[in-house]
Amino acid sequence: MTFPRQHARTARFRLGTPRDFTVSPDGRRVVFLRSLGAEDQVNRLWTLDVASGEERLVVDPGDGRQAELSEAERAHRERTREYSHGLTGYATDADVTKAVYALNGRLFLVELDSGAVKDLGCEGSDPRLDPTGARVAYVADGALRVVGGLSVDPDGPEVTWGLPEHVAAESMDRHRGHWWSPDGTVLLAARVDNAPVERWHVADPANPASPPRVMAYPRACTPNADVSLWLVTMDGERTEVRWDRAAFEYVARVAWTAHDLLVQVQSRDQRTTRILSVAPTGETTTLHEDNDAAWVELVAGVPARTASGALVRTADVGDTRHLVVGDAPVTPEGLQVVRVLSVDGDTMLFQATEEPTERHLYTYDGTLTRVTTEAGVHTGVRAGGTTVVVSRTLDRHGVRVRAGAHEIASKAATPALRPRVTLLRLGERELRSALLFPTGHVEGSARLPVLLDPYGGPHGSRATAVLDDHLVSQWFADQGYAVLVTDGRGTPGRGPAWERTIKGDKLSHALEDQIEALRAAAAAHPDLDLGRVGIRGWSYGGYLAAAAVLRHPEVFHAAVAGAPVTDARLYDTHWQERYLDQDPAAYDRSSLIADAPKLSRPLLLVHGLADDNVFAAHTLRLSGALLEAGRPHTVLPLSGVSHMTPQETVAENLLLLQLDFLDRNLKG
Repeated sequence: MTFPRQHARTARFRLGTPRDFTVSPDGRRVVFLRSLGAEDQVNRLWTLDVASGEERLVVDPGDGRQAELSEAERAHRERTREYSHGLTGYATDADVTKAVYALNGRLFLVELDSGAVKDLGCEGSDPRLDPTGARVAYVADGALRVVGGLSVDPDGPEVTWGLPEHVAAESMDRHRGHWWSPDGTVLLAARVDNAPVERWHVADPANPASPPRVMAYPRACTPNADVSLWLVTMDGERTEVRWDRAAFEYVARVAWTAHDLLVQVQSRDQRTTRILSVAPTGETTTLHEDNDAAWVELVAGVPARTASGALVRTADVGDTRHLVVGDAPVTPEGLQVVRVLSVDGDTMLFQATEEPTERHLYTYDGTLTRVTTEAGVHTGVRAGGTTVVVSRTLDRHGVRVRAGAHEIASKAATPALRPRVTLLRLGERELRSALLFPTGHVEGSARLPVLLDPYGGPHGSRATAVLDDHLVSQWFADQGYAVLVTDGRGTPGRGPAWERTIKGDKLSHALEDQIEALRAAAAAHPDLDLGRVGIRGWSYGGYLAAAAVLRHPEVFHAAVAGAPVTDARLYDTHWQERYLDQDPAAYDRSSLIADAPKLSRPLLLVHGLADDNVFAAHTLRLSGALLEAGRPHTVLPLSGVSHMTPQETVAENLLLLQLDFLDRNLKG
């Protein structure tokens, strides 16, 4: 089997990989999802006995045949980049004795000890067990409901209850809109009114009889959804949570702890966040406020509380993102906290980095302890003293998952090639980069065309100490290229100042760093032929690729731009305004439409017509401007394809078509 076929059939080698771990509070049980094999798209629910290492299949949905998804479920899968079928998520009670899940739109409950499954007799999405295990809340038709009881119905044509709004799910990493109280008697529910938001349409041009899908999309500098929070009792009584919503319109994080209900809110300009404690009356008290001249970064897993009640948060002090417990930072200068993964009693498990190509696990319980040492990217979860460690490294394919003394098996495929990766620090800024040559290439034996393969933007690292992160780059290298992957300014892991360099201009520094890394790599490795340089990328990487040939044709000779953001005003409020505020000049600097007359190099634009994240309008507007300027270019529209490109045939042939384009323009 060829690598492009294998890459597509295994959903980028994700199928068969264990995921979504939950540890019981006594540390004895781990619950997780995994499909049966490398080409099986259907996730099953499993448990691991930590003492014996025995894995047990608890829920097998069979062939996982997909019913028509609800609008809420379809949006959730797109926001979470979900490729698989069967069980795509689950939720447990506090003791991890039961789990609920949705399958083909119907809701089920399973007893984890016996494996007995109960059909809950209703349809919906995002089911959540209350901590006591007595009730199940879920969302259906824009209403928040409790099985056999409460229903909070939409009170307006554009209102939903219990769901996140678009920017929360896409740009804030908040994928839920309802939360149970610890005693299971009250729900905190998000009420989202999309009436102020512009309506955008996603059509299917290949099927003109199908009506377009209409969605509320808050593009930059336009109104957001009106989001409020309500405390809802089981008899239907509602109490609004009160804070200055005009000044703090974003609900960023929610944590209902044993001590209190915590809500983190953020101002529209993202320069201020507040952590609020919510009383049963709906009144709020500000526990902490953060301010930053650029933006306050939202960090996953905080705010939280320890068992003894200490507030857990992060703070940027100097050029370090610290973990803060109580009133004081507890991590040293230079250790950048990425996310808090678990609070287990008074012990915190968190991910942090001192070296941008790696991510490691640490615990803090009064003493800071590093859990992982092997170079790579590690994540995990902890409860009851049991830590599940999920590791990806440079010396082996796939993931290694350890729970106590045992490993949870991965059924993922072994790739048909093995990346030959050299991690480098290039140029004056020591830009973290990965260089890949064709398998078997001997330096000095041949000059090679160069292919840059970046993402290069916020919240995304590509130059990592993870073997499988470089599979596609190695495949391109094996077709006769030297491939260079560089993380420039704005990418995570090098501290707040590095991330905030792109404030007001998302493009200039990122492009400069790609060029600096290219020239430094060629100076150290003369086999790189700077007379034949291509660049490819998707999303932010596609944006960089298109910009490269438009603004620096003296450096770049061909580009493949997949799903690029070409007009900065056409992306969402929370993401774009974080970097560009509402400054028209900043949007002009960061957009590509005006650069169209400069095109003098081959450019292939690729875009899914069903993309509801980076809309196809981005590619179509740039193509229109290029046509108006008389600049030849190529557009490859992907019918029915979203931002993820999950379809097997599309994923396979897309690699082959990109290679053909690059070969014709860099080798021909």
